[in-house]
Amino acid sequence: MPEIPTTMKALIVKYDGYSGTSEGPAIERLSDWCELSEIEVPKPKGGQVLIKVGLANVNPSDLHYIKGEYGQPRRKGVPAGFEGMGEVVASGEDEAARKLIGQRVAVSASRGGSGVWAQYALTDARAVVPLHPKLRDEDAAALIVNPMTAWAMLDLVKKAGARAFVMTAGASQLGKLMATLSKEMELAAVATIRREEHRSLLEGLGVGTVLNTEREDFEDMLVMAMRQVQPTVLLDAVADSRSADIFAAMPGGARWVIYGKLSPQSPALPSLGQMVFMKKKIEGFWLSDWLATASPEARREAFEKVQERFVSGAWKTDVAAALSLPEAEEKLGEALSGLNRGKVLIRP
Repeated sequence: MPEIPTTMKALIVKYDGYSGTSEGPAIERLSDWCELSEIEVPKPKGGQVLIKVGLANVNPSDLHYIKGEYGQPRRKGVPAGFEGMGEVVASGEDEAARKLIGQRVAVSASRGGSGVWAQYALTDARAVVPLHPKLRDEDAAALIVNPMTAWAMLDLVKKAGARAFVMTAGASQLGKLMATLSKEMELAAVATIRREEHRSLLEGLGVGTVLNTEREDFEDMLVMAMRQVQPTVLLDAVADSRSADIFAAMPGGARWVIYGKLSPQSPALPSLGQMVFMKKKIEGFWLSDWLATASPEARREAFEKVQERFVSGAWKTDVAAALSLPEAEEKLGEALSGLNRGKVLIRP
């Protein structure tokens, strides 16, 4: 194994705790929230592993976190970034962690660890996934958050006995993954978009009904779609007034599953009588909870199936830009400004 240096470059969080704002996952300059610094390389203990980061991903949850809007408080001075890939170069004393040394892995940041927007990252051994040798680095860097969420949420839809579902932000990377997977699972999908040029993309992936929330006839098209398709689960990444309109139009027994907050707008709840007389439910989904509560067999099957989809070409991570750490500090906001062009990655 190569010698591990004592210091490293990292994009560290500038503030502690929560900000109390709800502006949404958009930034003009990363330097407003993170700064490029030279810090000590963390040392793993117990069941922890140290990863030499190859590629790091940028997700909306990362932006919520550095702005103090996420469900976990910021930690000042700690590298940001929840997801990436790299090689395990050291571990704590735990035997299972030691066995990972030398392996190429997908990485998810764990509590008490450090983020992946750095040359090295510290996380729990349970938070890394050994990778298929034919899996591209770009797919590996974005293996956990979006692909596993797509798999877990459509598994939720299937287990709920639903035949159809609605997904907001349909043209996002996650939306495209769910579109192809739903077709194979024989689930009818209704997808929402905000730009008409995204319609043909989703229809080409097998989505039968695509609704543009910005069109004047959206409400009429929504009512028609709900009558024809009868979706009973709403998988929502936006959580705004349009989401509430969709949920209100859905049939009895519908579930509104919120897993993201792309919009800064707070939705007005539909008539609360729907919860009583139509047995509708509103709930949240957090992948970390699913991963923590799923059985080892279920986790292993999910990660194997997800990797197989990328290796076979059924899924692919579209990349809009790959930035170095210094470039990310200055140019990340600009790279993220184009909607749905693909993932922005950081190459430490």
